[in-house]
Amino acid sequence: MKKRIVAVLLTCVLGASFLAGCGSNGKEGGSQASAANDTASAQPEGNSDVFDQTTVNIFAAASLNNVMEELIAKYNETQPNVKIVGNYDSSGTLLTQIEEGANCDIFFSAAQKQMDQLDKEDNLVVDGTRYNVVNNQLCVVTYKDSGTKVTGLENIGEASSFALADGSVPAGKYTRQAMVNAGMLPETEDVSKITTQEVSQALGGIEINECANVTAVTSAVAEGSNEVGTVYYSDTYGLEDRLDILETVPYDLTGDIIYPVAQVENAQADDLEKAAALDFINFLISDDAAAIFDSYYFDTNVEH
Repeated sequence: MKKRIVAVLLTCVLGASFLAGCGSNGKEGGSQASAANDTASAQPEGNSDVFDQTTVNIFAAASLNNVMEELIAKYNETQPNVKIVGNYDSSGTLLTQIEEGANCDIFFSAAQKQMDQLDKEDNLVVDGTRYNVVNNQLCVVTYKDSGTKVTGLENIGEASSFALADGSVPAGKYTRQAMVNAGMLPETEDVSKITTQEVSQALGGIEINECANVTAVTSAVAEGSNEVGTVYYSDTYGLEDRLDILETVPYDLTGDIIYPVAQVENAQADDLEKAAALDFINFLISDDAAAIFDSYYFDTNVEH
């Protein structure tokens, strides 16, 4: 229902000036049309569905980098004047940048924790624009022909080296959570605080390459720098000839790995940029976008 409401409101914003010129009062009242005049007047004459030239800045989890390129290209087929600029890193790093005042219109996190902080603690999420977009799954991977004895998370300590994202990174947090639930690490209130050294000790002193984000983990294993690593299933897309999945870690160990998206309260954005940001979010939860996410190994069977 929220999705329909947002879509209707956006349609009113973009079409307000056209309706006023035809002498229509509109069904939503005059105040909404008045507030939208500046944005609507920036649209090309005769085609109020296409935005005038603007730029939207999206801060997205590193694991979304590949799929976002195709999503942006698909979106630009109908909105060629909207330039989507992506900043990709760990969700924790991106959150910090937004909190420090970075020019960001949309936050697309790899975990609920960072979005919850931006929303409920920082009050920087635009009301009614937060949606769960996709689910993912943690995998234990190795490089092709590694000859590893590791079969999954349970005996990962048998590897010579292990690429692992830092605990502040969602992929690192989910790995630690899975190890806690599997009895490999002791219970703790906040698994993200479990240090890399503590993980190493619990696994018998294994050498751990602590990585800043999941993309770095994927590269370290695909290049053979580390024998094993934990990444998302979507991170293996396009690397099927370089990576072997040893185990797809069950959700009862990690919990769901939901990726939420939301519009950010951005004082640096004008009305047109804000409207375009909302339009792109609506695209991300559309059927067209779902088909693309599916092809990149994301699970779109989630409640928006």
